[in-house]
Amino acid sequence: MAIKLFIDGKEGTTGLRIFDRLAGRSDITMLTLPDDKRKDPAARRECLHEADIAILCLPDAAARESVALAEGSKARILDTSTAHRVQQGWAYGFPELSLRQREAISIGDKVAVPGCHASGFIALAAPLVKLGVVPKDTPLTCFSLTGYSGGGKKMIAEYEGEGRDIALESPRQYGLTQTHKHLPEMQHVPGLSITPIFAPIVADFYSGMEVSIPLFRSQLKCGEHPIQEITQCLKEHYFGSPIVKVLGQEDVVSMNGFVASNALSGHDGMELMVLGNDERIQLVSRFDNLGKGSSGAALQCLNLMMGLDESYGLNLA
Repeated sequence: MAIKLFIDGKEGTTGLRIFDRLAGRSDITMLTLPDDKRKDPAARRECLHEADIAILCLPDAAARESVALAEGSKARILDTSTAHRVQQGWAYGFPELSLRQREAISIGDKVAVPGCHASGFIALAAPLVKLGVVPKDTPLTCFSLTGYSGGGKKMIAEYEGEGRDIALESPRQYGLTQTHKHLPEMQHVPGLSITPIFAPIVADFYSGMEVSIPLFRSQLKCGEHPIQEITQCLKEHYFGSPIVKVLGQEDVVSMNGFVASNALSGHDGMELMVLGNDERIQLVSRFDNLGKGSSGAALQCLNLMMGLDESYGLNLA
C-alpha cells in the first residue's frame, strides 16, 4: 500500500529535486497544493495531517511552523532545514554514524537531514573522534569547496544570468564571521568540545563538494603511519556501506595530483580519502551537495523510514 507523502516547500531547489526524484514511485502517493495555497497555513495543515510522512524543504522559521501545524497528526517529519539538527527528540539523518543511528532514523517520527558541508565534515571527524584518534578537545579547521547550486534559486540565477558580476568568475569565501549555520551540528554530532574554524568557499560550477580537514600528526593519537592507520579506521567504520566509500592510496595516485570537487556531481555517494604525509595529513570527503548533501540524503532517510533498503532509488553507479 502506498504511503501518503507531502513535501512542504517543494518549489525550492531541494524540494523540487526531491519531488522530481520521487515521481513515478508506485509506493508513494504525493499530496500537493495549488500555487495559491502553498503558503496558506490552513491548507498546509490539512496536507500535514493527511500525510504519513512530510518532508520539510523550508527556511528554519517556516519549518518550525510546519512542525507546529503537524502537531496531533500521524505524520512523521523529515526536515531538510537547519532548524532541528541539534534539537533533542530529533534523529540526525546520517545513518552511517552507527547501527544505533540507523535504527533511530528507521523508527523515528522526527528526522533532521544533515547540512551539506556538515555531512562531509562529520563523515570524516565523527568516527575518528569516537575511536580517540582525534581527541575531542582538538581545535579543528575545515575548508569546504562547493558548487553554486547550494545557494538556492537566487544564487543559481546570479551565476547563470547574463551580464553577471565578474566576481562570480572566481572562488568566493563566505561565512566570514565564523557563525555559519552548519557549525552547531559540526561540533555537536562528532562530540567536539571546541567549535571548529569553518571556511566555506563557493565557486563557478553547478554542483559538487569537497570538504577538507587538515591535521598535524601531533594532534593525533596514533602510531608511526597516520595515513595508513586513519584510512584503515575509516574503512572499518564504513565497511559494507553502499553509499560511503573510503579510497585507498592506489585510488588517490590515480587522480594524478588533483582532487576534483565536481567528480561526483549527479551522484548520491560519498568518497573519503586521507592525503598528505605522516607529519601533515589532510582528510577529504567529496560528494554532490545536491546528492548526499541534500536530496540524496533525504531519500536515504525516507527509505529507512519506509522500511526499504536505504539505497533504493539512489544514483550510486
